[in-house]
Amino acid sequence: MTLVDSKVEELEDLDEMETEGPSQEMREIYEESLRDILEGDIVKGTILEVRDDVAMVDIGYKSEGLISLREFRGPSGEMTAKVGDVVDVYLEQREDSDGLIVLSREKAEKIKIWEELSEVYEKGAPISGTILGRTKGGLIVDIGVRAFLPGSQVDLRPVRDLDKLIGKAFPMKIIKLNQKRGNIVLSRRELLEEERKHLKEETLATLGEGKHIKGKIKNITEYGAFVDLGGLDGLLHITDMSWGRIGHPSELFQVGDEIEVVVLKFDRTNERVSLGYKQRLPDPWEAVEQRYPVGTKFKGKVVSMTDYGAFIELEQGVEGLVHISEMSWTQRVKHPSKVVAIGDMIEVVVLDVDRANKRISLGMRQAEPNPWNFIEERYPVGTRVEGRVRNLADFGAFVELEEGIDGLIHISDMSWTKRVRHPSEVLKKGEKVEAIVLHVDKANHRISLGLKQVQQDPWQSSVPEKYRVGMDVQGKVIRTTDFGAFIELEDGVEGLLHVSELSHERVNKPEDVVQVGQDLTLKVIKLDPEERKIGLSLRAFLDGHTEAVPEEEGGHGRKKRRREDEED
Repeated sequence: MTLVDSKVEELEDLDEMETEGPSQEMREIYEESLRDILEGDIVKGTILEVRDDVAMVDIGYKSEGLISLREFRGPSGEMTAKVGDVVDVYLEQREDSDGLIVLSREKAEKIKIWEELSEVYEKGAPISGTILGRTKGGLIVDIGVRAFLPGSQVDLRPVRDLDKLIGKAFPMKIIKLNQKRGNIVLSRRELLEEERKHLKEETLATLGEGKHIKGKIKNITEYGAFVDLGGLDGLLHITDMSWGRIGHPSELFQVGDEIEVVVLKFDRTNERVSLGYKQRLPDPWEAVEQRYPVGTKFKGKVVSMTDYGAFIELEQGVEGLVHISEMSWTQRVKHPSKVVAIGDMIEVVVLDVDRANKRISLGMRQAEPNPWNFIEERYPVGTRVEGRVRNLADFGAFVELEEGIDGLIHISDMSWTKRVRHPSEVLKKGEKVEAIVLHVDKANHRISLGLKQVQQDPWQSSVPEKYRVGMDVQGKVIRTTDFGAFIELEDGVEGLLHVSELSHERVNKPEDVVQVGQDLTLKVIKLDPEERKIGLSLRAFLDGHTEAVPEEEGGHGRKKRRREDEED
């Protein structure tokens, strides 16, 4: 027999006993107790039986109610209905066509939730909600029922990626509730603002200059970082982050980092706070002269480079500069990267310390012997050397004798005889040459070389023997000037045919008599090997080869004869 059959039998027994006094009285009392249960009420019921798809629940009425097991499913779909459990149910209908009560556990739960939410809303108390997903303009939140959290109310600052909040639970505040429309609007921002306000009051009460305080990195910019001290933000400028060099605050900190800082300045009126991070430690530049005396050798790490040199970290917060000119005794360094790389550990020598301006000058080459100190012993004056032409300039050629050691062949020391206008007339870049060491300047790191000195000076040897005053010579006009023409007698040996030696007649310019490239026979009228000069004369040569003219004709007779020859 089922519980329903039992109830029906009980009612039938009551009908049979209707005429009896005590039984009639009991029935009236029983029915009177049920008059307080109305449709739409929430009452407590006991689960009597769990069937395949329904649960039978007794609420103390003359018949039981049936509730679909669907209403007893948990969040993961598990069954929660158990015989004997007492649950809240909603009375939808006192009796249906079968004489059973129509109940709903789901509606009872929703009504209870709305009652609780209304109470929370009236008190302004926080409520925990879980983010379910995104919707237009904000997020859907589960607080027992679905509610709306606008994007502007999610945090104190705009949140760019709302998806990362899905599945997370936060305390929130109900700022709008309409049960009839089933509309609930939440705000997390209002709670955060209230919390921040309380924290700010506590922070302001205890804040003071020189105090060490903990905070969280809130935002990072190029010039510094903003630190949340607890309801109040402070600025940690990039110059107060480290005693050493720092290019960007992100090299030291990330948003969310918790750090300890020192309050440098506090403007209570405007609520502005300046913070320091490096001030937690002593300034490493104090007494730096004692730790790094001039002339001392140290090891350091290359931390950065510029066009003019490399910065070397000697210790945290203390850096020195190796200027490009102090990197090598011999190499011509065009950029520090040709010698060192960032991260390299190198030896340096302290050249100068300026504590006031926090500068240390360092030298790399001073850590090695200076090869120029022994240059005079290695390249004595008069020594014949061999090298390769490294570069040509207007004034001469640089010859590399060894790596980093160059000598200069000046344009005046390239030829005994030729007038060299540019080194490229004699030498080519990359060409191997032999030269003589003429002078060594150890102090200024200079070596003078001579190319012509490799051979004997023809003006001191062959020219005085080969050419004599009064002799006739063959030559070619190679160039003319206002005062005469230069005649090449042989390779490298030139003579001057002065304008006054071109003719007995007045000559305004050499081109009136001779032309460049013309071959001439001339007479040597002057020879000065010391001054490297040979004087030539066309007039004297012609005089020596002209037939005798009668004395009475004199000069006029010679001119007349010359004109006749020219006409012929």
